[in-house]
Amino acid sequence: MKLKSSEAPTSRTNSGPAPETAPPSRAALGQISDMDLRLLRVFRTVVDCGGMAAAELELNIGTSTVSRHIKDLETRLGLVLCRRGRAGFALTPEGQQIYAQTRQLLSATDAFRSGVDEIHQRMGGELHVAVFDKTVSNPACHIAQAITLFVQRAPEVSLQLHVATLNGIERGVLDGQFQIGVIPGHRSSDTLQYSRLFDESMLLYCGPGHALFGTPGAPSEAAQALDWTSLRGHAFAGLGYHSPNMEISQARRMPRKATGFDQESIATLILSGQFLGFLPIHYAQSFVNAGQMQAVKPALFHYACDFFAITRRSPQPSRATRALLECLEQAHGAARAA
Repeated sequence: MKLKSSEAPTSRTNSGPAPETAPPSRAALGQISDMDLRLLRVFRTVVDCGGMAAAELELNIGTSTVSRHIKDLETRLGLVLCRRGRAGFALTPEGQQIYAQTRQLLSATDAFRSGVDEIHQRMGGELHVAVFDKTVSNPACHIAQAITLFVQRAPEVSLQLHVATLNGIERGVLDGQFQIGVIPGHRSSDTLQYSRLFDESMLLYCGPGHALFGTPGAPSEAAQALDWTSLRGHAFAGLGYHSPNMEISQARRMPRKATGFDQESIATLILSGQFLGFLPIHYAQSFVNAGQMQAVKPALFHYACDFFAITRRSPQPSRATRALLECLEQAHGAARAA
């Protein structure tokens, strides 16, 4: 009986058995080793610092060593992660993806280490805290005192303090990049836990050359005649993300003619003399004292916002995170009671 073509036996030569099928290709990285994690931490630091030379001090190793580590990582991954040269440092599209994955992986690794410390009832490792900009000069802010309490309580924990935008802090806490954030309250999320710490008062300011800028100690007549409706006739500089600043401008229907993304950029726009803008009283005071800014009708144009410490609800914060949160609440609670 003839075999069908599909049943035909594999042909073999007289020289030996049939050659083996080539093994399937495997991922370039394979298993992740301790060395891979070290290289990824170097890569993350280089990106966060904006280049290898800038990362030299942060990593406490020479630029040539940093460069070699990045090259080793690229070889290990089989990818070009960044371009470096006279044009400066820049991530490739693949490097951007690896950076995002690196942040997630290292956050998970830190969380695992914290979990092990939790089991052993000890506090160690790193604790990343992010604070909204220009808060340290607020007399109601006692983060420094809270850090003093925390260092006495958990001396083995390495504190990593960051300054970031409001939205950047929220995202960082949610994805595990930061364990605690300190931000002005503007909306609530079911995935975050909020602890009120202190408040901040905001006034509307103008700079020299503005039509509302008066003589020292004497506001202009135009400023005294203003109300919220007539204020809309003046160019306003506001923050370009959801915040109490954006909420007040939208509620009062003040069209934003210029946009800043931190308090310093708003101050710069005000100092140009072309825009009005809200700033914290404690931050603007040095400009006021120097005659570079004036508050515009402060009895009317003002608002206040509360600042909160935020942490993730799940997974449960580590012992170190909870300890720092308790220190923040203790420092600010004692100040309010005084």
